[in-house]
Amino acid sequence: MEIMGSKRRPRRSFTAEFKAEIVDLCRGGDRSVGQVARDFDLTETAVRAWVKQADRDAGRRTDGLSSEDRAELARLRQENRRRGCVAPPRGLLVGDADGPGSRAAAR
Repeated sequence: MEIMGSKRRPRRSFTAEFKAEIVDLCRGGDRSVGQVARDFDLTETAVRAWVKQADRDAGRRTDGLSSEDRAELARLRQENRRRGCVAPPRGLLVGDADGPGSRAAAR
């Protein structure tokens, strides 16, 4: 029995070509992002994210990583895992004077 709300649909994946076509339709000006999303049974949030990422890749936005930078970061993280490198905890810089094991932390 379903409890209030709708069932979640399975996560879908889309090709880069499909995403590019959707972005082009949104930029065409004929339809809104919401209308394009409805026409293709997509979430408006996903379509907006694709448009933002396309803008980053084209250099029109600077508020995040380009797809190329994301791929490089993923490759470097995978290489670090393979080598057994351990990243410092988030928010703690290597050589931080107040980090664990420092004289300031022992006071």
